[in-house]
Amino acid sequence: MKMKSISHEEATVKSFQKDPDFALAYLADVLEDGDLPEIFMALRRVVEARGGVKKIAEEAGLNEKTLHRTLSERGNPTLKSLLSIGKALGLVLSVKPDTQRWHYPSHHEGPGAALRPASTQMN
Repeated sequence: MKMKSISHEEATVKSFQKDPDFALAYLADVLEDGDLPEIFMALRRVVEARGGVKKIAEEAGLNEKTLHRTLSERGNPTLKSLLSIGKALGLVLSVKPDTQRWHYPSHHEGPGAALRPASTQMN
């Protein structure tokens, strides 16, 4: 019997469906290190794994065409759209410091010191 071959894309989506924690780790890694086209590709894959564009668009309060356009390589989503998509996927936006660039001031550096990138800190 001949085995049916599937694309890399389809295999990735299937693996995310079987292991949601893997999908979450993948998305987190791409958000941390990827460029915009990679981020949109990762989001498309997770959207497909979590029910597809139609389902996620409905849950996000977007129309299907808008979600397709938003997650295209040239997408330019608003923060509102990204938050809606995240909520539909069961995700929330959070922020963590880049320890290479974020400076934690000592108590004697004065107010606002943590708001300056590490490269501009006074020594």
